[in-house]
Amino acid sequence: MLRCKKPPSLRAPLRTTTRSFTTSRRRRNEGEAFNPATVERAEDEVDVCIVGGGPAGLSAAIRLKQLEREKGREIRVVVLEKGSEIGSHIVSGAVIEPRALNELLPDWSSMPSHPLTQEATSSRMLYLTPKLSIPIPHPPQMNNTGNYIVSLSQFTRWLAGVAEEEYGVEIYPGFAGAQLLLSPEKDADSVWGSGKVPSVQGVITNEVGLTRNYRMKSSFEPGMAFRAKVTLLAEGAHGSLSKQALSLYNLRKEAQPQTYGIGLKEVWRVDPAQYRPGEVVHTMGWPLDRNTYGGGWVYHMDGGLVSLGLVIGLDYKNPFLSPYRELQRMKHHPYFRTLLSTGNSERLSYAARTLTEGGLQSVPKLNFPGGALIGCSAGFVNVAKIKGTHNAMKSGMLAAEAAYDAVHPADSKSTSEEKSSSAVNMAPYDRAVHESWIHQDLHEVRNLRPSFGTSLGIWGGIAYSGVDSMFLKGRVPWTFKHGTGKEEDTTSSLDSSHTEPASQHQPINYPPFEAPLSTDLLTSLALTGTNHAEDQPVHLRVVKTAKFLDELKNSASGTGTGNVAVGAGVGAVRSEAEIEVEGQEAKAGGEDVKDEIERRRKHVQANVGEYAGLLGRACPAGVYEYVQDEEKSEEGWNGHKLVINSQNCIHCKLCDIKVPTQDITWTVPEGGGGPKYTIT
Repeated sequence: MLRCKKPPSLRAPLRTTTRSFTTSRRRRNEGEAFNPATVERAEDEVDVCIVGGGPAGLSAAIRLKQLEREKGREIRVVVLEKGSEIGSHIVSGAVIEPRALNELLPDWSSMPSHPLTQEATSSRMLYLTPKLSIPIPHPPQMNNTGNYIVSLSQFTRWLAGVAEEEYGVEIYPGFAGAQLLLSPEKDADSVWGSGKVPSVQGVITNEVGLTRNYRMKSSFEPGMAFRAKVTLLAEGAHGSLSKQALSLYNLRKEAQPQTYGIGLKEVWRVDPAQYRPGEVVHTMGWPLDRNTYGGGWVYHMDGGLVSLGLVIGLDYKNPFLSPYRELQRMKHHPYFRTLLSTGNSERLSYAARTLTEGGLQSVPKLNFPGGALIGCSAGFVNVAKIKGTHNAMKSGMLAAEAAYDAVHPADSKSTSEEKSSSAVNMAPYDRAVHESWIHQDLHEVRNLRPSFGTSLGIWGGIAYSGVDSMFLKGRVPWTFKHGTGKEEDTTSSLDSSHTEPASQHQPINYPPFEAPLSTDLLTSLALTGTNHAEDQPVHLRVVKTAKFLDELKNSASGTGTGNVAVGAGVGAVRSEAEIEVEGQEAKAGGEDVKDEIERRRKHVQANVGEYAGLLGRACPAGVYEYVQDEEKSEEGWNGHKLVINSQNCIHCKLCDIKVPTQDITWTVPEGGGGPKYTIT
């Protein structure tokens, strides 16, 4: 691979989605199949590369530059963000506990334009029936004294401004990390002491200018290689690079499987008579049934705005459940109808995103050779508090301190064993997290979420959680598990295994929409500002993640045995199968295409035949449709075929987690695509 230095223009922080690259010397013909083995990438060398511009990634970046000032040794920090700008892919309730912010920026309250302008003034919990809202005690962990109601999207944009303007962090929006850049040799010790493994030496961003069928447009530019001494993955829940690292280094070897919820959110401007600034309300019960974990929220933000939403545990059993329709139905409750239908109320925003719920027992090994997982890539949400930003930020700060010592080892107290490997060892970060208040925060509530998964059901979980949170406070000798842990492989989801066949359930009779109180999905989707170029490879792959990672690995080897388009459709797979590899004849389709067709047929057969097309209801953006197959295509089954509207995708990751067959793999699209959230 030709090594090209990055042009000086890329040294300055970028605020737009414009990408600058060194032009490849190889002449390309428009319409030629993309061959990853011959691509010449522009490269850049940095000290620390952070993938993801959320609270964890930005906190890590700021702390690294603070250490640069404190210790006087330069460190170059780059943050890559797949969204068109910082904050455009960020979704949360959100009530922030400022503990980590106070440590990171002690004088934040005196900084101009900070968004923490609405302090929480009260907290209460309601149990909803179809008609009533009954006040019930809430766990002491949900006390919000001293916390702030914010838009996390706005908070991260402000934090990015601090990082760039005050500390000189380089932030590049529109750069989607697509692959881990691995060492060619096994140059590092396994984190489990089981021999040598390749180390992570940075990341490769996604290609730009490929057609849906993996052919190069005239505008084609290869992704960049950011070579880094330390790579920090801060992608949020179920990130694609994090999945690669978890699988490659078996980081869940000693951890429980992660569990997830899907959070759907709307922001409304309400009538002044209904606005109670600083009020925090959480709900349980209706519209969810007694077998489904979840609850709602209503946060009265600054400026007459109200954040409301619903979180549903993705271990739900009924394949007929639609998270979107549950949110719309919830607003028909008299409590919400009064709040939202009075005066000139107006809905301003809609968003959805998965979140981690596994807690302490689901936190994996945090370090791998050359880098670490931080924030929700690791899973630090405190489910009892319904908060994770404080832990995400603290993890980023602790990772920054370990990364600085790794880049400048003369300043550190690392052991001789940690210094012996040629790859950076971030083990001190893993230890620091478990010695910090993050561990304490999660340990106290570790049994609350899994208590809802016992044979006693939701009511048993409520009873146990009440006793544990109010009296025991986690001071018990046991730790509940989330399940058997018998996953098909380390990349499969435990939540998907809880889905029951449609034959065991009845379709849910959702009420008709009542605009503007409740609306159809496409009307809500328009509020997200979501956009993807339609003629680009489908980033929602119909293939098991383990298979996708194998193909990616084999393709990188240059032997011609891997197909990088696997799961992206027959046309894309056929294009990649036609590529000639030196010393071999082109495969011209063959087995790769047959396998692609068979994977899609089996997906439709199982998901339509057994689960009544779950993804058609579960996806909160209308990406998946199981439609009539009038042409009786090879990919169809029993008169049905799968249509993927990838341009609708809001990057929530639900499909990858919940599909019962575990054969949807979420990968990054071209950088800059996706939602454009502003007040979520």
